[in-house]
Amino acid sequence: MDVKLPKLGEGADSGIVVNIFVKEGDTVTKDQAILELENEKAVASIPSTGAGVVTKVHVKSGDRISVGQRLITLSGGAEAAPAPAAAAAPKPAAKKPAPKAEPEPEEAAEESAEAEEEISDVAVAASPSLRKLARELGINLGKIRGSESGGRIVLGDVRAYIQRLVKAAAKPAPVAASAAALSKPAAVQVDFSQWGPVTKKSVTPLRKVIARRMAESWNTVARVTQFDDIDFTKLGELRKKFAAAYEAKGVKLTLTPFVLKAVAETLRKHPIFNSSLDEVANEIVIKEYVHLGIAVDTDQGLMVPVIRDVDKKSLMELAKELESLAAKARDRKITADEMKGGTFTISNQGAIGGAHFTPIINLPEVAILGLGRGALKPVVREGKVEVRMMTPMALSYDHRVIDGGSAARFTVDLLKAFENYGEEAVKI
Repeated sequence: MDVKLPKLGEGADSGIVVNIFVKEGDTVTKDQAILELENEKAVASIPSTGAGVVTKVHVKSGDRISVGQRLITLSGGAEAAPAPAAAAAPKPAAKKPAPKAEPEPEEAAEESAEAEEEISDVAVAASPSLRKLARELGINLGKIRGSESGGRIVLGDVRAYIQRLVKAAAKPAPVAASAAALSKPAAVQVDFSQWGPVTKKSVTPLRKVIARRMAESWNTVARVTQFDDIDFTKLGELRKKFAAAYEAKGVKLTLTPFVLKAVAETLRKHPIFNSSLDEVANEIVIKEYVHLGIAVDTDQGLMVPVIRDVDKKSLMELAKELESLAAKARDRKITADEMKGGTFTISNQGAIGGAHFTPIINLPEVAILGLGRGALKPVVREGKVEVRMMTPMALSYDHRVIDGGSAARFTVDLLKAFENYGEEAVKI
């Protein structure tokens, strides 16, 4: 039997092989991890859908593979033979109903070219009448995942495949992306070694994802960045006062949980900043939940885990969750689901240094908050000069959705939320 790559989740049709745990001659059991796959910044283990001896490994580290592509071939796995594909299908079905399979995007069609060479039309399980129908329609059955026992393809699978193709063909190409593709000059390779020694390092899959998303945001969003300075003096005093009590509970109290709560409170007052622009339906979608993304600096690149329902959690809960997610992100143990669903992102460079900067909006969100390193500065308060801990702030927003007046009001309320923090919100 062939073990194939199962559906990875909504909108995820391919990934990069990071590690392979088996080789030819190894004996594997059902659900044993056979390789690690990187997809959308997350690394996940792919289990075997059957048991037996590995007779062939069809992929290698660094390969981009698509859903339905063969990973390994097993022999001697009689117990797992009745349902090699069915074992893979129910898992994603528990999260996302299989009949609603997402249309294969244009880029997936290109990425699946390699898979089409691997999957033979003759090797699939299908009735003679269905094969005849497929030949008449010009359909390669090797591109269709069977839903019946043993991966057998039935008429419903063919119908669903045709519907996906029709829906994908009818989907309009993004205007901004098309314009960017037309205006972007062709890449030119330069031999930099002619002027001196160089060191070459391959672009990692994570870096490719970051580059693609940043370019999409830059080419799509009408960006505006508004700057100000936040008085962190009171927050710093509160953190020092309650830090020991939190540490006694095994939690490190940093300023970031304070930032999360202040931002969540302000988003509730200005819900347009907690929205997304649906260009297909021509609608602004305002979310009634507050899920905040936190940009985490890792050795491999920037990752943005999401903390959900921030407005409903205490500082203690936020501090615990923040510490856990940041550690998982740095260890590359975070899942793709833990980086999805954000409504607003915070990029805090205070621990590193620097002042104001212009953070790039994390699509499909419409705004992002950037914080620099705080410093003691002389500030006039009620006619007197005081030394205060001032932190540079930068709010980037999508001018297609948010007006300048709205951004100014959001900034004013955000500054008040920081400066008027009460002890009751910090007490355990």
